[in-house]
Amino acid sequence: MPYEWTHSQHETRLEAWPYRSLPKFGFVIVICIAVFFLALPAVVVIGTIVLWGLLPFMILAVAGLWFGLQKSYRDGEILEQLNISSEQVSLTLHQPKRPVQCWSCNSYWAQVNLHESQGPIPDYVTLKGNGREVEIGAFLSQDERRKLYFDLQRELPNAN
Repeated sequence: MPYEWTHSQHETRLEAWPYRSLPKFGFVIVICIAVFFLALPAVVVIGTIVLWGLLPFMILAVAGLWFGLQKSYRDGEILEQLNISSEQVSLTLHQPKRPVQCWSCNSYWAQVNLHESQGPIPDYVTLKGNGREVEIGAFLSQDERRKLYFDLQRELPNAN
């Protein structure tokens, strides 16, 4: 599960992050396999003018794969931190190359909502309080968001 609850005497903390299915070593393997399979047809045309026609497309394919996987890793650095105390609930979103976003409200007024079909994604989970409604765990899978919703209902002092 790409989120973790931590309980202490005065505070409960949730940390959530996107799931990464490809470790760094796997990144190297994928790039090597792509280069190998793209180079196979090039062996046949070595020494001909056709190689120079294929080479830019091969380089473009490997570069596209490289940059796509790098973007996936950058997106995987997103971290949401939710702190729940008897007095206050605060949510902090850390994203790479973006300013930190914060939301907080009194614990008594904090509400958790599950928008099964009305949100931008199925089972959209939001926290509401202090005149604002903010999303939480939008990068989680549908089943994980539903589980998170029930966990939040259990952890928030006055949830719905």
